[in-house]
Amino acid sequence: MADQQPILKIRDISKLFGSVIALSHVSAEVHRGEVTCLLGDNGAGKSTLIKILSGVHQQTEGEYFFEGRPVSFTSPREALDHGIATVYQDLSLIPLMPIWRNFFLGSEPETGRGPFRRYDVNFAKQTVRAELKKMGIDIRDPEQSVGTMSGGERQSVAIARAVYFGAKVLILDEPTAALGVKQAGTVLKYIAQAKARNLGVIFITHNPHHAYAVGDRFIILKRGRTLGSWKKDEITREEMIRSMSGADELEALTHELDELARRKVAEQQSQN
Repeated sequence: MADQQPILKIRDISKLFGSVIALSHVSAEVHRGEVTCLLGDNGAGKSTLIKILSGVHQQTEGEYFFEGRPVSFTSPREALDHGIATVYQDLSLIPLMPIWRNFFLGSEPETGRGPFRRYDVNFAKQTVRAELKKMGIDIRDPEQSVGTMSGGERQSVAIARAVYFGAKVLILDEPTAALGVKQAGTVLKYIAQAKARNLGVIFITHNPHHAYAVGDRFIILKRGRTLGSWKKDEITREEMIRSMSGADELEALTHELDELARRKVAEQQSQN
């Protein structure tokens, strides 16, 4: 069940790169136990907003609140320390390494003391099995190299890793973009699992069908501005698709082209 108070909130966020306006007065809320979908075509400002939320960039204007307190992250590590984990499209996984080593990469568990400290391999393997099973995945062998897994399975490893290391907000950058229908469905299932574990999930996508399947809130960006923000009971999938595709602009363009065609026909008739 989602909390009434947002775990993450931005208000009137703007970002300028010199004279280029990447974002202009964007506001959003993310709640525990909900999936907030951020939609828009290429160049809409999604990547810039992700980088502000994850500490890569700082906003030029606007306010950023996490757990009710104003924050200003200066690095991704600082955001991660607060519990904001970002899973990018490249996943930061090493294909030739086994699953268990990828899972603990950079945070290796150790056993023993002093000069006898060593990587706790048994703990790592057991933990990977248990954490992936919580996401609904029963891996065949933790020694399996990540490169032999499907795109959906690799996404599941990255998501489970973020959850295990204490993520409160999970930002997923186009996780279904390069996947087929079946694998995309698998990732959507894992997103639902993360939501069920009371995480606030930000799902970045340009696919309204994927967004509507798992989303609770929807924000559409266009040219760095908020085109609209809705809860699921406030918009249908068809209305969302229409807003994203710029149907009104297409209709206006069609009318303009038809008018030009009529004028050309009229000119040819007058010349004859």
